[in-house]
Amino acid sequence: MKSFGNIGRRPASFWRVAVAAVASLGIGACGGPTPPSGPAQAPAQNVASSPATNPVEAHTATADTKPSVAAGKPAGFTGAAGVPTLADNRPLDYPGLHNVVAYAPNVYSGSVPEGDEGFATLQKMGIKTIVSVDGSEPELDKATQYGLKYIHLPITYAGFDEKRKLELARAVRDLPKPLYMHCHHGKHRSAGALGSAVVTLGWMSPVDAVERMKVSGTAPDYKGLYACTANATKVMPAILDAIDGNFPEVVRPQGTTRTMVEIDVATENLKLIQKSGWKVPNDHPALAPAAEAGKLADYYRFLIGDKDTTARPPAYLQLMQEANKDATALEEMLTQGPGVAPADLDKQFKVVTQTCKSCHAKFRD
Repeated sequence: MKSFGNIGRRPASFWRVAVAAVASLGIGACGGPTPPSGPAQAPAQNVASSPATNPVEAHTATADTKPSVAAGKPAGFTGAAGVPTLADNRPLDYPGLHNVVAYAPNVYSGSVPEGDEGFATLQKMGIKTIVSVDGSEPELDKATQYGLKYIHLPITYAGFDEKRKLELARAVRDLPKPLYMHCHHGKHRSAGALGSAVVTLGWMSPVDAVERMKVSGTAPDYKGLYACTANATKVMPAILDAIDGNFPEVVRPQGTTRTMVEIDVATENLKLIQKSGWKVPNDHPALAPAAEAGKLADYYRFLIGDKDTTARPPAYLQLMQEANKDATALEEMLTQGPGVAPADLDKQFKVVTQTCKSCHAKFRD
């Protein structure tokens, strides 16, 4: 029998090749098969990386080394609920922050910081690093103002691939702590990303990490996000060491044209879901209803903050805001389970598509 006792002492170049080989296998989100091509494919979110801007470099550590527990509240922190701990069985809210949940000592998931209030709360909590897995550009200026590091590793509602899983784990392992990871609401994507990371690092079992996701409020509709945590396994430190630790501060969307294409794809996918009674279509099992609506809401949020939008008439921005609100309402309805009548979902989806038609009539056709 061959001995594998020295496998952890392979040179870094070996592990870089190994990671690249895994990526080349065509493995989709969290070990699942790559979605089929065609209109029903869950579109890749418009977060293809532009060159890293002022990258935040990670520091090598050991995967088994859990972050230390801070004694009491950080100096100056006045949150009435105290710092979140692993003993919490519900998410906590703070000024400018929502759905904050601990996934390890000094490692938290939650919502996007809301203006100065949110960043001030993070500062008072002693947070040193913010990791955004949301698609929108982080508020770097605000973070800098409050002395906080920001990195941006966006993921989709459908989950993320092996490379992003390892990047998230290395970021959580190596970046200065306390660390705060956020998406938009702080319920779904940040919970799935952080759940996967703590399992990959060996800090928590998949079962326990899934339970933390439930504390965060991750809807059962986001099966891909749950799978990323449930299917995660602890990896050797050498594999993480081979991952590039120069993480970008911002990953910019690819522009209005590309985003509009992805909006069209997500809308077509929702039409397939609608034909299946607002359930996962049998012939397109990769399509998750709430995830597709969530992508749609995200795409409109990208456009709200896009420079091209600000250069257009105010009426265009108003339509983007309405479209985001309508898509978000549809997503929330889809996460409520079977209690929502299909007829009500049909009605809300019609509102979503009508907003698109109104925009096209005024600004495209």
